[in-house]
Amino acid sequence: MASNNLFVVLMFMYIMVNGFIFASFGVNGLSMNYYLMSCPLVEGVVTDTMNRALESDPTLAAAILRMHFHDCFVEGCDGSVLIDSTKDNTAEKDSPANLSLRGYEIIDQIKEELEKQCPGVVSCADILAIAARDAVFLAGGPVYDIPKGRKDGRRSKIEDTIRLPPPTLNSSELIRLFGQHGFSAQEMVALSGAHTLGVARCSSFKSRLKNFDSTHDMDPTLEAQFAKTLARTCTAGDTAEQPFDTTKDTFDNVYYNAVLRKAGVLFSDQTLSLSPRTRGIVNAYAMNEAMFFFDFQRAMVKMGLLDVKEGTNGEVRQSCRRIN
Repeated sequence: MASNNLFVVLMFMYIMVNGFIFASFGVNGLSMNYYLMSCPLVEGVVTDTMNRALESDPTLAAAILRMHFHDCFVEGCDGSVLIDSTKDNTAEKDSPANLSLRGYEIIDQIKEELEKQCPGVVSCADILAIAARDAVFLAGGPVYDIPKGRKDGRRSKIEDTIRLPPPTLNSSELIRLFGQHGFSAQEMVALSGAHTLGVARCSSFKSRLKNFDSTHDMDPTLEAQFAKTLARTCTAGDTAEQPFDTTKDTFDNVYYNAVLRKAGVLFSDQTLSLSPRTRGIVNAYAMNEAMFFFDFQRAMVKMGLLDVKEGTNGEVRQSCRRIN
């Protein structure tokens, strides 16, 4: 985290102000300067909180980025993944697919500070989207801005999480699923590069290993020595963690090189090198990190616009954990 010093953060803020703040997308009621008058310090509060959080725990970059993805692919980017369950409703965050999500307390900290400065103005959906953007940058990834003005959704139900892609999908299934959200095959491969950060739990990849049960042989797409690495990880149980690549806290293109070596942790990672529709893209990103960064930031901006709530279709929650 040596690069995440005050100079870098200030330079980032300078770029944001001078390069982007006067731009306006006008998409779905969102714009780059949405909070310019109502809460001008929102960017600084989010960036400062994220910077301190990642200095303390660099693994939170992956956690916040993953949380944003899980939010957007279920009911759109509306902060619904942040809502707690009640006695009358089991929320998204208590779905098996979301039990490993973490970092909620960071979003709570940001919300609490913004409520002091600009009560009732900044939505939890925007906080999560901005925090994910900062997580990418602070982990060494590209600098980019996102339009703001999302409203918070009023629905969070466990059954909706069936829309999240499981780790067993092949490339054709991934292309089809992402295509339903308007993404091309290239954008899907770029977004998969988020796995340059973080870890997977054994429960997500153990079915690829020999002797997982009596009906499974070793996944032939796994490189033999890496298969042994995964098997050793799983000796510690289903919650044991395996990094997606060798630089799990740094945003880079190492993930794609791992996939090309048949060292993709999840089958949904490895499948990207197997399909003629995606292998060339993986090769390009493995060779050209700048190309990956450029395509990733564009795909992330697009993802952040999925089914956003605006106007009376949503609200600004006082607490990110519950509907007003």
